[in-house]
Amino acid sequence: MANNSFCVSITNRETEFSCSLKELRLLMELRGTEAVTRIQESYGDVKGLCARLMTSPVEGLDGSSNDINRRKQAFGQNVIPSKKPKTFVQLVWEALQDTTLIILMAAAIFSLCLSFYNLPNAETLHCGSAAGGVAEEGETEAGWIEGAAILLSVACVVLVTAFNDWSKEKQFRGLQNRIEQEQKFTVVRRGQVIQINLSEIVAGDIAQVKYGDLLPADGVLIQGNDLKIDESSVTGESDHVKKSLDKDPMMLSGTHVMEGSGKMVVTGVGVNSQTGIIFTLLCASDDEKKKKKKRRKEKNSVAPTVEMKPLDEDGEAEKKKTNPPKKEKTVLQEKLTKLANQIGKAGLFMSVLTVLILIARFLIDTFWSQGVPWSKACLPIYMQFLVNFIIIGVTVLVVAVPEGLPLAVTIALAYSVKKMMKDNNLVRHLDACETMGNATTICSDKTGTLTTNRMTVVQTYMAGRHYLMMPEPDLIPDKILDLLIQGIGVNCAYTTKILPPEKEGGLPRQVGNKTECALLGLTLDLHRDYQTVRNEFPEEKLFKVYTFNSERKSMSTVLRNHDGSYRMFSKGASEILLMKCCKILTASGGAVVFKPQNRDNLVKTVIEPMASEGLRTICLAYRDFPTADGEPEWDNEGHILAGLTCIAVVGIEDPVRREVLIVQFGGKVFSCVSLSLELWLWCVFLGFGSLLWGQVKFAMACG
Repeated sequence: MANNSFCVSITNRETEFSCSLKELRLLMELRGTEAVTRIQESYGDVKGLCARLMTSPVEGLDGSSNDINRRKQAFGQNVIPSKKPKTFVQLVWEALQDTTLIILMAAAIFSLCLSFYNLPNAETLHCGSAAGGVAEEGETEAGWIEGAAILLSVACVVLVTAFNDWSKEKQFRGLQNRIEQEQKFTVVRRGQVIQINLSEIVAGDIAQVKYGDLLPADGVLIQGNDLKIDESSVTGESDHVKKSLDKDPMMLSGTHVMEGSGKMVVTGVGVNSQTGIIFTLLCASDDEKKKKKKRRKEKNSVAPTVEMKPLDEDGEAEKKKTNPPKKEKTVLQEKLTKLANQIGKAGLFMSVLTVLILIARFLIDTFWSQGVPWSKACLPIYMQFLVNFIIIGVTVLVVAVPEGLPLAVTIALAYSVKKMMKDNNLVRHLDACETMGNATTICSDKTGTLTTNRMTVVQTYMAGRHYLMMPEPDLIPDKILDLLIQGIGVNCAYTTKILPPEKEGGLPRQVGNKTECALLGLTLDLHRDYQTVRNEFPEEKLFKVYTFNSERKSMSTVLRNHDGSYRMFSKGASEILLMKCCKILTASGGAVVFKPQNRDNLVKTVIEPMASEGLRTICLAYRDFPTADGEPEWDNEGHILAGLTCIAVVGIEDPVRREVLIVQFGGKVFSCVSLSLELWLWCVFLGFGSLLWGQVKFAMACG
């Protein structure tokens, strides 16, 4: 959501929608069967709610500017105000909390105060000579310079640290605003599936949700396919919540879609969504704490108060914890703090020892060697000598503390930040540099990070033949081609699609899951249109969808035929899905038995050569459920996702980015071969076709 403030005004135009903002907020506070009951009692069903919001569950909003503005005025804008950044003065105060700087400031102030104190001439008063090291006249006059220099050094450290944090915070907020402006979500308007900015989502929009989405607004489910949501960010429960029209249709903003897909009608946006309400309460709580603290200070300044504390089980008053949680120190800060404490203790010990030695030397030299008698008139002189000895001790302490160390560390980190910015690495805090300096292992995602994330099908195996290049449609039997196009069209997320290039001569735009985009691109390369299949089988008519997850490693979609039978299309990792195939389509278009030895031969002759070239292999299959066998047990996935017929195996290429071919780290140049092997040999193979030899080939491509 965009971080712009927006004042929600409730006007009489709200009545045009036959439901109020307060009514929708109360609705979104309900869960489970209670929410279903409220929807049935107040609106009849979800379609009734859409009618009250003057929207169509199929066509969506008309998208006119007047309608959008009316909805923003009535139900609010999908923006949440950002938290106020820390001021420069607050950053300066935080920088002053360093232990080393505190010791330096204390020593500098004490040394500065004592430097302006001058000793009288003790010999004229017959109180003995100044034994024990009295400073010369020139040194006494310039004694203030050391204390002032230390304070100047501390000021430089504090200002550099605070200014760096302030400037990086400003840059990060600008970058965050730019990223949020680029974030888009899929909605239906005028019957067309489009992507709009998050801030443009309004109440009444029909939003399409899919696996991996972060919901930007509250809504009520209209249609779902095996939809599971992670609501831990709102409720604190780690278990995934299954969403359905008859059990729990409430979709909350700030939650993640972990499985499935579906549609929802937006009912709460911005500060009126669940995330916005929580944010508003947190901000109000912080403001209330500040006000209470201010009132308490004013009250204490007027008259002392007695605070009644609750009693514990033993009848004793509990101690109220008022100390705020301390900020965790970085590795370098801990080392510097430890070093400062050790130096401070050692310096304090040596300064005390120096003062004691000087006092002992003065007493022995004055009363023993010179034979000066004790006199009360000389007592002020002796006290002045004691003050001088203390000044010398403080000087020893100040010299022992390395006042240049914090400044040197700060300058080094600031230089590192500047150097990293030249490499397009924006560092928010100085301590991040030394944290990265302690990193020994870098774990990186492959797809989209080390690769371009623009996938295309480059090899296929179908009709008993391995095609190293894209085959012509005439070479593929019509039955296999029809099954392939229909299976890809309905068994890919409907939010995934191929759009024309933005510029003439450019590449087609891939929207949605990149693996599915590669499959849709295959249908276009075969001179077929997947959209025709989707128009024939809209998402609302899909009988059942088994969405992809790490356990299945496949996705399946069930269609109901006119005669009451069913056909299921599946796609998934080739090494997983081929184990569930008992038949395979041949060059004649018919299906033959797929024996284990045939499977092993296919793996060795087709899948392994594809994977050795760094391709991601995916198997496409289908299964028919005739009416004679009765209604299948759809919840028994082990039985449903078995007995498949293999249509084809495709190899998808994801080219390596040029930037990752050579890595520079610490002034040295490394090949990505060792890096890639170290990254991937340990990992669990969760993705499509993440085979060991495929990763080895990827490492070779990088190096």
